[in-house]
Amino acid sequence: MRFYKICFLLSAFVFASCNIYRTAQIWTDQPEFALYGELFNASQNKYKVAVKYYDFPVTELKKQNRPDIIVASRIKNKNTSSHFKSLNGMFGTKKLARNFFYPKILFSGRIDRSQYLLPVSFNIPAFIFAKSKGAAMSNQFTADFDEIKKLSKEYNAINRGVYTRMGFSPLWNGNFLLSTAQLFGASFKDGDPLEWDGAALEKAMVYINKWTNEINSNPQAEDDFNFRYFFEPPEKLIQSGRILFSYMESEDLFMLSEESKNLLDFRWVMEQGKIMVSEDMVYLGMPKRVRSKKAAKEFIFWFFTVENQRRILDYSKANRINENIFGICGGFSVLSPVTEQIYPLFYPELSGKMPPQEHYASTSILPPNWLVLKERIVMPYLNERVRLDRQNEAYPMERRIADWIRMNH
Repeated sequence: MRFYKICFLLSAFVFASCNIYRTAQIWTDQPEFALYGELFNASQNKYKVAVKYYDFPVTELKKQNRPDIIVASRIKNKNTSSHFKSLNGMFGTKKLARNFFYPKILFSGRIDRSQYLLPVSFNIPAFIFAKSKGAAMSNQFTADFDEIKKLSKEYNAINRGVYTRMGFSPLWNGNFLLSTAQLFGASFKDGDPLEWDGAALEKAMVYINKWTNEINSNPQAEDDFNFRYFFEPPEKLIQSGRILFSYMESEDLFMLSEESKNLLDFRWVMEQGKIMVSEDMVYLGMPKRVRSKKAAKEFIFWFFTVENQRRILDYSKANRINENIFGICGGFSVLSPVTEQIYPLFYPELSGKMPPQEHYASTSILPPNWLVLKERIVMPYLNERVRLDRQNEAYPMERRIADWIRMNH
């Protein structure tokens, strides 16, 4: 939990006596959204919002009266259009300014040519390294795999057959394996229960296996190094010179201590012309058959304006919320002027560092139970496959799915 849930007790009940048609009910898995609601309520006196926290807001729709707005991660799936209203009519003069949104991020909320969801925040991955090593990087915005491999190999040090320094290992972070698979076009998506591009996935696995064997000798050498030194966090290993690079999501990068950030630099991960947006993007949607449509729309218009998101960031800093939560809802704002012009005022490390937005790529529609499938099936397969030279040596993903279905149905 990224913030104290007690805020929701205040937000959910303060307006209980208000006219229900002037009070929009918001369900969310983002605790900080209660504070955004307080700012809205204080900004005018015509409408109010009451915010309530749920771990999985969409699953609550079948159990009780529907809210007017849901703000949550992982709500985009094949059932989205049956749960939510189209928001096509929210754009236009004196409404939402479409040109303020990152186009590719906004497009991710579309299903069947209709905008059912509005993205709220997103994260992208980075390679972090010591500031003193920045001169070796060829690009001020991004780094691709070939560059990381080259610099890592040059950095490696071996003493008596054992690595005492290692530039980077693809096996240190499971999220790197999954992100690489997606960058290569594996395209995991909602199926029965899961579909993917097998050829693209195998290409990614072969690439990482070759990376490990060519740059760091073999998977065992990487695992031994990991066991020997990773009792410290990666940023400390970088500062001590034990490793050169680490892979990290933007929300984790900007939550590092000021001391660490002052000693570190970063480049966004870009491969094959793509920067993979993290799968846990936060979206906003309006469920069908809401009661307080006017109040809900007024809040949405208020929230998706540059000026009000600046107020949210100011409020977060003044109340030290930004010490626990990065940006807005734990990520970059979907409004490009906010992320590119206002975020650097609060996160100076971002100044001049945001990559060209045309490179952003988002995941396909994932299954509602993706977190379970990822933990039980996808990640175990990726971790096994990249350590083996041949595909037929790994237990196939199709059989893993069949085993999982048999045990859980």
